[in-house]
Amino acid sequence: MIDYTRSQAQAYAKAHFTGVWAATLTPFTADNRFDEAGFAANLDHWIGALGVDGLFVSGKQGESFSMSVAERKRSFEIAAAVARGRARSVASCSDTNLDLVIELARHARAVGADWVVVHSPVLHFGADTDDTIFEYYRHLSEVLDIGIAMWNHPDCGYLMSPQLCARIAELPNIVAIKYSVPRALYVALTRLVGDRIQVSTASEDDWLDNIIELGWRLYLCSTPPLLLQTAADRRIRDYTRLAFAGDFAQARRVRDSLNPARQAFKASQPAGKPQAHSKAWLECLGRVGGPVRRPLLALSEAEREGIAHQFARSGLAAT
Repeated sequence: MIDYTRSQAQAYAKAHFTGVWAATLTPFTADNRFDEAGFAANLDHWIGALGVDGLFVSGKQGESFSMSVAERKRSFEIAAAVARGRARSVASCSDTNLDLVIELARHARAVGADWVVVHSPVLHFGADTDDTIFEYYRHLSEVLDIGIAMWNHPDCGYLMSPQLCARIAELPNIVAIKYSVPRALYVALTRLVGDRIQVSTASEDDWLDNIIELGWRLYLCSTPPLLLQTAADRRIRDYTRLAFAGDFAQARRVRDSLNPARQAFKASQPAGKPQAHSKAWLECLGRVGGPVRRPLLALSEAEREGIAHQFARSGLAAT
């Protein structure tokens, strides 16, 4: 259960919503069921062996758009249970239906998620966008008794301005934003909000520079912490800790040493199949991946062979 009040949410998040967070992938079985045991085993490995600080549960990488409401709720329950006392979780409650967003967020709070994340609404015709988005988050802030992370990215059809994000950040239980936008926008927002909320973006390539140049303390988040680390090789965690301690030169050396793995991962990506690609790479690491659900496309055998070939060149090893 959360141990902060609505009025304490921002201060609590500045102290505890920190470190390297990872976007979880959702494994499905060959007959298209949610693989709960595989999911729990992956979470346990990511928290224990990889040392991630938190889990971003059932977002876009996790294929929430193809999951039932019951499955999404169950993923929150499993993640909160596995993380309890070891790491933290933020439940992705995004949906086009506001009632469902609220239902999911209340369930997440009830089962022990630390925070929820809600992406900005998909709007049509673009009328009065800023006022519409502000009112959307204002309503969520009012009816939910849990810290809320905003999320904005081009898939919504628009980019929220730094000024709008800063306005929303004045609401008491808005605690963070995953701001998947050009760097100039998130730099501007960081300067506008100061210490009020955590600002982050999904790019691991820019994470170290954002710690050094912008004072960021939260990587929220994508799959690199799960796909470019092993139990014996936790270089994303390592360079993050070095940077947090102020040893920027050594942090850069460790960060740059991962370039062969980054390049191999990117070279193995088939066009238009990011989730299927990540799951196949995850299987190369010895974890549970499984198929994707429609409308996503499965990998061809040639694509799987290409991923295995690049994984062998990455310098990583299955554990």
